[in-house]
Amino acid sequence: MATFVLVPGAWKGSWAFEAVVPLLERAGHTVHALTLTGLRPDDDAATVASANLDTHADDVLRQLDRHHVTSVTLVGHSYAGMVIAAAADRAGGRVSRLVHLDAYVPSDGESCWSSTNEHFREVFAAGAAATGYSVRPPEGGDARRRHHPLASFLQTVRLTGTVTRVPRREFVYCSGWEDRTPFAGLHTRLRADPGWRVHSLPTGHDAMHEAPEGVAAILLGE
Repeated sequence: MATFVLVPGAWKGSWAFEAVVPLLERAGHTVHALTLTGLRPDDDAATVASANLDTHADDVLRQLDRHHVTSVTLVGHSYAGMVIAAAADRAGGRVSRLVHLDAYVPSDGESCWSSTNEHFREVFAAGAAATGYSVRPPEGGDARRRHHPLASFLQTVRLTGTVTRVPRREFVYCSGWEDRTPFAGLHTRLRADPGWRVHSLPTGHDAMHEAPEGVAAILLGE
């Protein structure tokens, strides 16, 4: 049986995978859904202000250490594609599979800010105007969302190349929001790369809630 570590995207916590976790567990797998530093209900302003991409990669690595995981599937949604790439690069061969769920796939020296499109750069900048260190969630959406640490969007990722040796790398493209998605070009590029398996779901960005069965089926290899 596999071990999954599920990492939510910007503004979200472990609850983002609440509809997917039981489907994986019902199939007999071990599942850990994370809430990243700065997005926990009891995190104070100083914690939010100091959290960056390295902090979030360390959150994942601590989870592997805590549970003595030696072969894990890391799943990252949206922003968390940056996180799982950084974590896998530092995990010492403990990552057997990466799934970028409508998520960024960075190269060394890139950031979420540099990788996204102008629409989301405007969202990040406007959302950080009030504090200068945290980005408020966009209007609408789940009320459980929290302000996201701005530094995690801005910090560039440091990759040695180890991440490219993960045995199985997958990208899931959500095709139902093509007016705003920052992932259309990435989807085209990865489809032509034999090192990647590429899937598509006809959903908006929040595929875990729109189509949890479809997300689970991809994760289960069905």
